[in-house]
Amino acid sequence: MIKVEHVTKRYEGMTAVDDLDFEVLPGVVTGFLGPNGSGKSTTMRIILGLDHPTKGRATVKGKRYEELRDPLHEVGALLDAKAIHPGRSARNHLRALAASNRIPYKRVDEVLEFAGISSVAHKRVGNFSLGMSQRLGIAAALLGDPEVLLFDEPVNGLDPEGIRWIREFFRSLANEGRTVFVSSHLMSEMAVSADQIIVIGRGKFITQGSIDSLTATAKGTVFVRGANHQQLLSALRAKNATVAELNDEALSVSDLSAEAVGQIAFDAGVALYELTPQRASLEDVFMDLTADSVEYGSSGVRHEQ
Repeated sequence: MIKVEHVTKRYEGMTAVDDLDFEVLPGVVTGFLGPNGSGKSTTMRIILGLDHPTKGRATVKGKRYEELRDPLHEVGALLDAKAIHPGRSARNHLRALAASNRIPYKRVDEVLEFAGISSVAHKRVGNFSLGMSQRLGIAAALLGDPEVLLFDEPVNGLDPEGIRWIREFFRSLANEGRTVFVSSHLMSEMAVSADQIIVIGRGKFITQGSIDSLTATAKGTVFVRGANHQQLLSALRAKNATVAELNDEALSVSDLSAEAVGQIAFDAGVALYELTPQRASLEDVFMDLTADSVEYGSSGVRHEQ
């Protein structure tokens, strides 16, 4: 288990993390979401003892990271895949980590094989692609066979096969009862990989819950097509519905139920060809929750005249 208790981290002139308080439980994959600059990486660094909080504390299995006797046997982490001495081979990098934590060298070859990089184990990591570096970072995280694992943007640089592999990898870890904490900006990936989601913005906790619970209460839309497009559009707008024209035949209604849209069409004498409620996606929910927490945004695209 990971526990973050009222953690605040201040740097000169800014607050990176502001009274964060949450738990990451074993047996599930927990996604950690937030806009750029929201404090995700800082929070992970605090959990791993790389930064010290201004206030509060973060613990792993009830202890601060620096209190763990054999840290790699208890916590594995991938924060920056490229933060490795470029002149070392992949195998020597892992052997150095193994030696410092009393891990048998045979474990090095096991994790290299598991991560799919045995064939390049003798090559210098400075020549690795980002995807290969990510796989090496995952191998390092697994080296001590830990119960708790943290990954910061682990699918960066991976090809589709690699993304599927890491998705199945997270699931297998959770099924073994391990604690899996994954930071990512890819909503679509978290929607299929994570069981629980924690959302922060500007360093503050926003919400936590399962994918289903977060999307169930969000406003969805209704996709509708009718025999008379313009008549249906006019009837909906006459009822003050928010309607977007998707094309010359289809409409998206964002503030009425499918039943209400169907009744309006019936009252207007418009036969319907299609009436489909569309549940809000995790990305829709995330955008709504973090709308006031985005550090950098755009009001639109300017075109030169």
